Amino acid sequence: MRYSIATIPGDGIGPEVIQETILVLNKVGEIFGHQMDFQEVLAGGIAIDKTGMPLPKETIEICRNSDAVLLGAVGGPKWDNLSGDKRPERALLGLREALGLYANIRPAVLYQALKEASPLRSDIVEKGIDICVVRELTGGIYFGDRGRNKEGKMGESAYDTESYSVGEVERIARSAFEIARKRNRKVTSVDKANVLESSRLWRSVIVELSKDYPDVALDHMYIDNAAMQLIRDPQQFDVIVTTNMFGDILSDEASMITGSIGMLPSASLGEGSLGMYEPIHGSAPDIAGEDKANPIATILSSAMMLRFSFALEEEAKAIENAVMKVLENNYRTGDIISKGMTLVGTKEMGRLILQELAK
Repeated sequence: MRYSIATIPGDGIGPEVIQETILVLNKVGEIFGHQMDFQEVLAGGIAIDKTGMPLPKETIEICRNSDAVLLGAVGGPKWDNLSGDKRPERALLGLREALGLYANIRPAVLYQALKEASPLRSDIVEKGIDICVVRELTGGIYFGDRGRNKEGKMGESAYDTESYSVGEVERIARSAFEIARKRNRKVTSVDKANVLESSRLWRSVIVELSKDYPDVALDHMYIDNAAMQLIRDPQQFDVIVTTNMFGDILSDEASMITGSIGMLPSASLGEGSLGMYEPIHGSAPDIAGEDKANPIATILSSAMMLRFSFALEEEAKAIENAVMKVLENNYRTGDIISKGMTLVGTKEMGRLILQELAK
């Protein structure tokens, strides 16, 4: 089979982790008899520098016409003083909206080889962590009405509006229930229904939809309690479904309790097979170009791409197993290093994973 993949290296460490991931995907193609065609496009800060805008129209068109999109990272202090609609991060929001990607799937798994890297107590870590956060991507406060009022009793003010429709909640909740059916059949919906009207709608829609999934247990949790429970007892969670902003926060928290933000992949999906796959870490400009970045999150994101967009389960597992084997052999990048481990750089980590794939 032949697959077209739009690659967006982006900013900071993005080009480095994308480069290693392309090598891994080419090796998978070689082993399993697939042709991977990559086309690099601009988005983020580098796009601003070259075109004056964070998301050129050409990028959107190429991504739409690809089988999948693989993204590195965007943003950095160089562009921090730009207005909100001109910042590099607008490229992510624009791509999700343009491609109809409303469900962000973020698995948070603690590899046994990385138990020492988790900040949680050993008695909690020993039980294992395996959570999937399903975050709504194209609605909520990030896409709501916003603005500033120049006059007011206390001076200038600003506002951002949280808004959800029944249809938006139904489709993200259905994604969560379907994923839960393939896992441990439990969904925790996270909201702030004791305060927010949008959360009360969110909760009522999910309760109604749950009737279609009698085989999946459903419970509810306020966002503040959920943030605390993730630290206190992460084993109680299977699939977490939540809003755009709450999902942004909880998925980053989940990443840190599993050892490092440099380890976790994500998939942004819509109605069809086209998806955008990216690590959840940022551009880390402080280590860009120094061969220090951890490429594993991006490499694991490519495994999710093989699974969700291309339906290549065996190939996806081959990548995941290769990563696990390298970790079991005690190789670590700087973000996950611990006593007795062998420190390696970005390129060497990629080479080691390629080596395991070829065995």
